[in-house]
Amino acid sequence: MTVQTVEQQDLWLTEEQQGSWRHYLEGTARFVEALGAVHDRTLDLSLGEYSLLVQLSEAPELTMRMSTLADGLVLSRSRLTHTVARMESRGLVERRAAEGDRRGVNCTMTDAGRAALEVAAPGHVAAVRRIMVDALEPEEFATLGRIMAKVAESSKLSGGTEEGLTAHCD
Repeated sequence: MTVQTVEQQDLWLTEEQQGSWRHYLEGTARFVEALGAVHDRTLDLSLGEYSLLVQLSEAPELTMRMSTLADGLVLSRSRLTHTVARMESRGLVERRAAEGDRRGVNCTMTDAGRAALEVAAPGHVAAVRRIMVDALEPEEFATLGRIMAKVAESSKLSGGTEEGLTAHCD
C-alpha cells in the first residue's frame, strides 16, 4: 500500500462532488440538446445562429469584430467563419472590413437578421422557460446564474491553455 500525499488525496472528488459533477454534465448536455431540438424543429434559426444574432443585437450598431464574437460565443474562429458564411448567404449578416484595421473583420446584423431574430425570440424564450426556468424554484434559478457566472470567469482565467490551467489550478 502506498502512502498518498495531501495533494494526491485532494486531487480526487468526493462521492458527493462526483455526483454533482455528473449531474452538471448530463444536465447541461440535455438542456443544450433539448433547446437545439426546439430550434431545429420549430424555428428558422439554429441555436448557434440565434445566439450569434443575440450577441449582434446587443452590440453598438449591431456590429462586432469577428474575434470578439467568437470569444463571446465560445467558438473557434474557423467555426464562427463557417457559421457566418452560412448566415451571410441567407442575408442575415454581412462581413465588412474593420475601419482603420486592414486585418480586422466585423460582422453586422442585417435587417433580415433582425427580423429573423424577432420571429424566433418568442419560441426560444418559451423553450428556455419550459425546459429550465419552470423546472427550478426562483431562488434556484438565481443561484444557478451566480454559480455559472463564477464558472465562466474561472474558465476564462484558465484560458483553456496548459499555462493557464497550471497557473489557475496550482
